[in-house]
Amino acid sequence: MQANGAFIEVDHVALVYAGREGTTHALEDATLRIAKGEFVAVVGSSGCGKSSLLKLISGLHPPTRGTVSVAGEKVTRPLKITGMAFQNPTLLPWRTTLDNILLPLEIVTPYAETFRARRAEHEQRARDLLALVGLSGFEGKFPWELSGGMQQRSSLCRALIHEPEMLLLDEPFGALDVFTREELWGVLQTLCAEKKPTVVLVTHDLREAVFLADTIYVMSDRPGRILSRTAVEFRRPRTLQDTFAPAFMELARELREQISGAKSR
Repeated sequence: MQANGAFIEVDHVALVYAGREGTTHALEDATLRIAKGEFVAVVGSSGCGKSSLLKLISGLHPPTRGTVSVAGEKVTRPLKITGMAFQNPTLLPWRTTLDNILLPLEIVTPYAETFRARRAEHEQRARDLLALVGLSGFEGKFPWELSGGMQQRSSLCRALIHEPEMLLLDEPFGALDVFTREELWGVLQTLCAEKKPTVVLVTHDLREAVFLADTIYVMSDRPGRILSRTAVEFRRPRTLQDTFAPAFMELARELREQISGAKSR
């Protein structure tokens, strides 16, 4: 953990996209601090800048104003310490499950330089991850042979195969049915307890945010600002039964009211 307690720092950041049809003001004066190993969820209405925030933290896009720092260093380029997963698993159709998971090790330094020599070791790590998410025996399957939930499990394994310090998740379960989504909450909780990355999850699902996160940030409508920070103090590991507890449902209701209130301003 850094001296000031923050692993990720977003400091008074603004982000403006310029396009042929004019400019889009995505973020304004956004500020947040995330500790090492913390699981943070960012919620808000569609188009409020949640995904833009992930782009800034990962180094995929520079801020227009303000600064973003990770592990005490200002972010000026894409970070190698990052694993990412999206709503679409984006598995390569011509690669097996095992080879899809190994892909980051083939292209990310320092692993790429020694990938061939250490392939057996890397394959074992991939198999261990697959076992952790319940996909032992599916190593040789192609994406089209897997269900949507299986593909997303594989995507999570791929995001973690190079043991990143930071995991950025952009609506990873948004396209799945509710039963598969809830099952994968437990999978992600187990993975994070095992690997202990710092996690930033963007989601529209408030139950998902409360189930998974240590801390929840609510964003305003575009241009996105941080409206509130809420600590989630329910014990871990959490179960689906916990989501029906009055305190759990009350917290989800409060978050919904904050988002609705921001839309009405």
